Amino acid sequence: MGTAERSRAPRAGGVQVTAHQEGEATDRDNAADEAESTTRGARVPAQGAGRDVREQQYYRPLWVEEPARRRRLPDPVRTAAVRSVLLIALTLLQAMVAFLCTMAGSWLAFPMVISSVVSTIVATWGALDVWVTRQVWNQRNGVVSVPSSTARALRRERRRARRQARAAERAQERIRRRGGAGQVAHS
Repeated sequence: MGTAERSRAPRAGGVQVTAHQEGEATDRDNAADEAESTTRGARVPAQGAGRDVREQQYYRPLWVEEPARRRRLPDPVRTAAVRSVLLIALTLLQAMVAFLCTMAGSWLAFPMVISSVVSTIVATWGALDVWVTRQVWNQRNGVVSVPSSTARALRRERRRARRQARAAERAQERIRRRGGAGQVAHS
């Protein structure tokens, strides 16, 4: 979008973007004046500049970051998904070549049909691999919030072990501060 199209383009916040008119000073000419008067992304004319309100040029970012709608897939699941997509794409390509070879009456038709059948089995395995990998990851890392989740029990055990370790460490520290007083000597 050029300057002419952008000159009256509405902004997301309802503020219009206006372009410089012919003969007006550019941003480079007024960089020092405007640098000290920039607030929250909108350029405000410096005092004494005498600009009209409609001639203000507002800063418009190239993109606006939006929060992700869904969380990113875990690495093993994403790897399995990419592998599956590649296998499915290869299978579709082989099926198309097999069909075209069959229509053309080529000798390559029979080997391509056989390889398409094998490729279909492999692609099905790839799709199942994504599902299994996702289930295993959820089971191990506690995404499933079901009371019987294995990961929840593992986290509970880890917390209990950490608490016991901290309690033992505090007890040892207390003994050291007392100078060993209170210990039973075994002789």
